[in-house]
Amino acid sequence: MRFIDLIPAPYRLYAVGAGLAVVAGGSAALAWQVQDWRYGLQLEQQARLQTDTLNQMVLASAAQQRAEQDKRLALEQQLSASEQSHFKELSDAQTNQARLRDRLATADLRLSVLLDTTDAASGCAVPATTATGSVVHGPTRAQLDPAHAQRIIGITDVGDQGLIALAACQAYVKEINVRK
Repeated sequence: MRFIDLIPAPYRLYAVGAGLAVVAGGSAALAWQVQDWRYGLQLEQQARLQTDTLNQMVLASAAQQRAEQDKRLALEQQLSASEQSHFKELSDAQTNQARLRDRLATADLRLSVLLDTTDAASGCAVPATTATGSVVHGPTRAQLDPAHAQRIIGITDVGDQGLIALAACQAYVKEINVRK
């Protein structure tokens, strides 16, 4: 005997309807569960793709930052080497000027200028030829007073420092323009 035969006839229709409702509800719940799993997998896959994309962007940004830091470090090293070179050049020029001033002060060296003996308007009556007892050969020269010679050396020292500073600035600008 079947289970449906045990139910009285007027209630059989209700029992069959209730059974169909239970089966339909179970299949709907099962469908919802399957759909939940499927959407869950899709959301998980999207989250994983987004995470991978963000990781790639972070790695690319870090690599670019490292490259920029390396460029900056290389430029700083080149500028430091250039600065050291120009400082040495300036120091050498100052040392040479100090030696020259010392030699002028001790009368070890005399500063002289060439005279133009052909200029009649200058009013300088310097003979065009050297005296027979002179050891100086060549054009006529006049020695400068040591104080004037010191001032001239001071002026040339400032000029040399300016030229060295100008060369340093030009090298810096050239290096910066090459980097751009």
